[in-house]
Amino acid sequence: MACNQQTATAPKSDAQKANQVEIFSWWTGAGEEDGLKALIKLFKEKNPDIEVINAAVAGGAGTNAKTVLATRMQGNDPPDTFQVHGGAELNDSWVAAGKMEPLNDFYKQQGWTDKFPPALIDLVSKGGNIYSVPVDIHRGNVLWYNKKIFDQYGLKPPTTFDEFFKVADTLKAKGITPLALGDKEPWTATQLFENILLGTLGPNDYDKLWKGQLSFEDPRIKQALATFKKMLTYVNQDHAARNWQDGVQLVGKGEAAMNVMGDWAKGYLTNDLKLKPNQDFGWAPFPGTNGTFVIITDTFGLPKGIKHPEATKKFLAVLGSVEGQDAFNPLKGSIPARLDADPKKYDVYGQQTMKDFKNSKLVPSLAHGSAAPEGFVTQFNQLINTFVTQGNIDLAIQMMKQDATANLGVK
Repeated sequence: MACNQQTATAPKSDAQKANQVEIFSWWTGAGEEDGLKALIKLFKEKNPDIEVINAAVAGGAGTNAKTVLATRMQGNDPPDTFQVHGGAELNDSWVAAGKMEPLNDFYKQQGWTDKFPPALIDLVSKGGNIYSVPVDIHRGNVLWYNKKIFDQYGLKPPTTFDEFFKVADTLKAKGITPLALGDKEPWTATQLFENILLGTLGPNDYDKLWKGQLSFEDPRIKQALATFKKMLTYVNQDHAARNWQDGVQLVGKGEAAMNVMGDWAKGYLTNDLKLKPNQDFGWAPFPGTNGTFVIITDTFGLPKGIKHPEATKKFLAVLGSVEGQDAFNPLKGSIPARLDADPKKYDVYGQQTMKDFKNSKLVPSLAHGSAAPEGFVTQFNQLINTFVTQGNIDLAIQMMKQDATANLGVK
């Protein structure tokens, strides 16, 4: 049959295999997949002779992809380049294990030494060496709301927890689910709680918590858990059966009023649901976090022992370029990591976020692996999942202290 003849192709020569790059990520849904496709399209236009293997693994926040990646890295079968969050996820795992090539010379060759904010370079560096290229900046502390519902009932986005609960009570009385949550994957509940912590502690003490410089016995931790417990009484009953996209969709369709999610939600609202910013949906910093920016940055590096280092460097060059970042980020809902990108290519949300990024206090995200080592995050996700189900504040604090002792070196 004809189809059999087509599949019986000759094996590729070593020269052909050299012209290949395998890109490993978890970008398979919403605006993120559109962004990746635009980036690959641009790369192919510039490098038509290099074959791209898009090795994306589905699962929000890389839940499944990170497991697959760990198996491959431990088996000395690294992908040519892989998505990794800047901060602890990069530095405490792959860099500390000696699995990544330093990119200092590559940055100099590309003329990038002054193109990224110093605080961002710190997130992708260890011991004076740079180990990955940031492609985007996401903000984790965003409250999304259905603008038509808020306008209908004369509501304003809450700036404090007291205001949040007043708004939530008004919505509940009208038969509207106040807060959408989809925590089928536990990181979404952790992200909601990290924002409550930030709004309770402020940026400096929030930062100290993950560095083992602030005790989990601090009374404000108990206060944050009490706020979290109360907030959970306003969410959709089927939250455990929904993923993050479902939670955002509830707000987009007017079945719920608010959702707390990183701004990849914006890409989903505009690309997939075809909704318009400031018309169908609005946004605000999460209550208590104005002037603070929870930074999540997706980055790609150069693993040691890969099959196609030169082709991979060409991909990293496109990824880190203004052209590459401006092709990718408007679709994903993120903003560029570079300081010299073109604001005109971004919508009203993107332009506002670019300003906020430059003028806010930056803090790392726990839920997305930037604030603390992977072992700590994994246990923290588990204890938050238990708390969402049981609501036992004392037990949660006890488990947090155990996690800090085991994974943050707190005595």
